[in-house]
Amino acid sequence: MRLLRNIALGLSAIVLLGLGLIYATGNGMLLAAGWAVAFGGPSLPFDPRDTAAPPDYADAANWAALPQRIGVEDRIPAGISDTDIQATAPVDVFFIHPTGYLAGDTWTFLMDPNTKAEENTQWMMANQASAYNGCCKVYAPRYRQANIFAYFRGEEIREQALGFAYQDVLRAFQYFLQHHSQGRPFVIASHSQGTHHGTRLLEEVIDGTPLAQRLVAAYVIGGGIASAKFDDMTDVRLCTSATDLHCAVHWDTYSEAVIDQPIEANLGNVCTNPLNWQLNGGLADKSLHRGAVKASGRFQVELSGSLAASGVTFEPLAAPQAQMLQAQCKNGVLYISDQSDTVFGAQGGSFGGGNYHGLDYPVFHMDIRENAKLRVKTYLLQRRAAVE
Repeated sequence: MRLLRNIALGLSAIVLLGLGLIYATGNGMLLAAGWAVAFGGPSLPFDPRDTAAPPDYADAANWAALPQRIGVEDRIPAGISDTDIQATAPVDVFFIHPTGYLAGDTWTFLMDPNTKAEENTQWMMANQASAYNGCCKVYAPRYRQANIFAYFRGEEIREQALGFAYQDVLRAFQYFLQHHSQGRPFVIASHSQGTHHGTRLLEEVIDGTPLAQRLVAAYVIGGGIASAKFDDMTDVRLCTSATDLHCAVHWDTYSEAVIDQPIEANLGNVCTNPLNWQLNGGLADKSLHRGAVKASGRFQVELSGSLAASGVTFEPLAAPQAQMLQAQCKNGVLYISDQSDTVFGAQGGSFGGGNYHGLDYPVFHMDIRENAKLRVKTYLLQRRAAVE
């Protein structure tokens, strides 16, 4: 019975996603992924009782990153002069990681630390959260994230699983505010599933409250955000320059090879160009690119099989590669120089069809790092001027 349900539900996902997955690589790996999308995943319906116990955020084990603990999020790209400021940074970043739970028979992660999902979370700390260690103390909660299959089984199951996961993120943020931040300015940062949760925090918790004035900026990247989401916000707006404060930036990265093939799902979405930090920014030349950083470790994309940890190791971050791409916003999409023949394309950042969702952070690592430092500096200068 489960197989029949999954066949029926999965066929629509194959039409929308599978073809792109199939031709993304010639080695058959993503072809297998397409079949897994169609026929794998947890049984329906979503059952909130079939979940792990709520994580206790007073327990350091339920944080993927904490500033008082050395971790892969502390790594700095080779040759960069940033120093370790985790003990002294005057600003915090609350980082919400994307989906790393790509296999399993539950709709939300069971919080098992000895799994590939947990290793994927560490990949996110090493290659995404680390972009903020030059400006801020880094806090990143582990949470009962939604299974990747929630994105392939229709809106109802997606909203149920994501809504369940958001409750953890909300509790972690509340704990962060009470026990860690304690009145300090903060940055919200995220990717993909994390961006879904981060945007809800902006809408439901931060906007219209004193927290909006403590928000330096929100880097809610990847996953698609409609510009209309910000229409009803009173305090949190969309950033329009490199130094705007109390605002949000977002982009979804694609190859410029498909720029003439409009992506209907992205029409009306927010697009910030991270080379010039302009909203709906036009073509920005390679000379503005601060640098891509090759991902450390291996992100495990298997959608079936064993969940057991495989022993991924994370080498030091490589030196940045600057001035390697141009970028422009068009119709809610950020198009960059094609990466098919680069190490970034080879690392699995392409989702097929020109979709570089996996590269939203790596190819702009230094652009994010330097801009976060600039916005924090701008915020602190303005605050200092206001009290003098």
